[in-house]
Amino acid sequence: MLVAAAVCPCPPLLVPEVAAGAAPELDVARAACTDALGVLAAARPDRLVVVGPADGTGPEVYGQGTRGSFRGFGVELDVRLGPDRCAARERTGRELPYGFAVGAWLLGRTGWADAPVEGVGVGEALPADRCAALGRDVAARAGRIALLVLGDASACRTLKAPGYLDERAAPFDAEVGRALGTADVTALAALDAALARELKVSGRAPWQVLAGAAEDAALAGTLLYEDAPYGVGYVVATWS
Repeated sequence: MLVAAAVCPCPPLLVPEVAAGAAPELDVARAACTDALGVLAAARPDRLVVVGPADGTGPEVYGQGTRGSFRGFGVELDVRLGPDRCAARERTGRELPYGFAVGAWLLGRTGWADAPVEGVGVGEALPADRCAALGRDVAARAGRIALLVLGDASACRTLKAPGYLDERAAPFDAEVGRALGTADVTALAALDAALARELKVSGRAPWQVLAGAAEDAALAGTLLYEDAPYGVGYVVATWS
């Protein structure tokens, strides 16, 4: 049963060591993410499932204790998914994708120790119906389930954005912010996957997994943060 969810962006720039001199520019976003994880902890889940963007179609499963790092950004910072002391260590040798590494960093930053953690990665090619089915499967697990859902909105909000300026980006992001802030599962399920891909949205599939998981949960949404620093849409919300 799904009891709570937190939605957070997952750009590596959220990590101060990666952002370096620009780190203060995302202080408000970091604080909102901390508050969102506090809502998850308050729900007292039996398990936390981290859902985020991954390469390929997915789903890709990352066990608790899977390693990640930000060395690709020139920063000697390593992370693990979930609390170390009860980790069932991932032995495949693969590392967390950067989005999941950011999620692991957020959990470590807030000292998450409230429940075991696992990761489920979904690719941008995963259709909406399969995302919803995956979400239903996660919510149907025994016990109290919480979700940390990672992903960014469009990367086309300004001329200097990674995807350049696209006039469709702001309306798309506004609808995403409204849907996440009001726990509108119908609107999230209806997001246009092709448009999301054109706008370089990494959160579409994870958000649609959330929509499937929350179909019968009767959760209320709260929008904690919405902005587009660097021309990329970031949204933080909680469902509880």
